[in-house]
Amino acid sequence: MATSPNLDFASLETRLRATKAIGVLTKLSLKNQIDDLLHEFKLFHQGRGRALSTLRERYDLLLMKVLSLLQNDDAGLARDVSASREAIWAVLVDPAQFARLN
Repeated sequence: MATSPNLDFASLETRLRATKAIGVLTKLSLKNQIDDLLHEFKLFHQGRGRALSTLRERYDLLLMKVLSLLQNDDAGLARDVSASREAIWAVLVDPAQFARLN
């Protein structure tokens, strides 16, 4: 069985928007939570944010929520998100890669 390539942020966003496994209002809520987390990382990289361990906990909780929403109705996307978990985290914690997100 071939492994799925890691999702980048653009493809992750596109696939989350397109999935029918998550309703519109839930997608809006997730977008707000993602935006809040990205803002926390921006503060972290400016030296004004929360501890990295706190951000990791928030990140893990958000990913678990996304995976639970996807697992029954979009197993392929759930698998790809799960496989990309550490690659996404690596982008968030690296100042240079994070700066390219904006």
